[in-house]
Amino acid sequence: MRDSFVNTVIDLMRHDDKVALITADLGFGIFNKIVEEFPGRFINVGVAEQSMIGTATGMGLEGWTVFAYSIGNFSTLRCLEQIRNDAAYHEVNVNVVASGGGFTYGALGMSHHATEDLSILRALPGVTVVAPCDAYESAEATRALAARPGVGYLRIEKDVPIATKDAGAFTIGSARRLRQGRDVCLIGSGGIVSEAMKAADRLADEGVSCSVVSMHTLSPLDEALVLQVAGEHRAIVTVEENTIHGGLGGAVAEILAESSARVSFKRVGLPGVYSSIVGDQDYLRQKYGVDSEAIYAATKLLLS
Repeated sequence: MRDSFVNTVIDLMRHDDKVALITADLGFGIFNKIVEEFPGRFINVGVAEQSMIGTATGMGLEGWTVFAYSIGNFSTLRCLEQIRNDAAYHEVNVNVVASGGGFTYGALGMSHHATEDLSILRALPGVTVVAPCDAYESAEATRALAARPGVGYLRIEKDVPIATKDAGAFTIGSARRLRQGRDVCLIGSGGIVSEAMKAADRLADEGVSCSVVSMHTLSPLDEALVLQVAGEHRAIVTVEENTIHGGLGGAVAEILAESSARVSFKRVGLPGVYSSIVGDQDYLRQKYGVDSEAIYAATKLLLS
């Protein structure tokens, strides 16, 4: 996803001389091509994420389309006030990019685990929140956010072993069906969709027909799709590498609660805890119950 994002930004910069990238002491290596080709449109502010958002906002007010890039929580929670008060309140075209959503940087500990960002950014009025599930969605989301007015949030990961290009066009606010089934619909955001696909394969082997949906945009959420799948399936399971409080699961629950839908429902995500251990992403997904085994078990229990 990260390489897909960078390559797409380069293409945008080649076609629009008002596109710029700002980072906070990151990108040594991955941004070399941008530095070489567009030295006047790349800014490294150092270890100063709040200044990064302030600078991006100032440039946005002068007509620039800016991508502000850092690791997980550093581009979001560290500078939440600047995102809210400076960029979002003034509806500036600033796109905040968090590289390393969820447990991507698992070995670096809780400070680098982005597991509340989707909930918090989704609560800000006017902020478009996008968590693509693979390289294709990452590239398309980058283009879409650049063209969309106002503040965008793009949560990407390093590498995800699925490809969804053939699942239909990417549009902000419109979820994509990756797999069609009858019994249960697994709705995921971000790279964790790959675990939902694995769980769907295992359930299919046992005769359970699963749909899988990439709900790449959490705000604005595809309410119509949620209600549609609620009418087509016995159960819905949401899957996120994020706290279950206020994120994807919370958003879907709100829609179902305010509708006349009658469907069994379960959220799979972090159960309101801080991650207190370290390890690679696969290990932490297993430890905190968001891997394919946990999704499979939750779905089986719900259907029973």
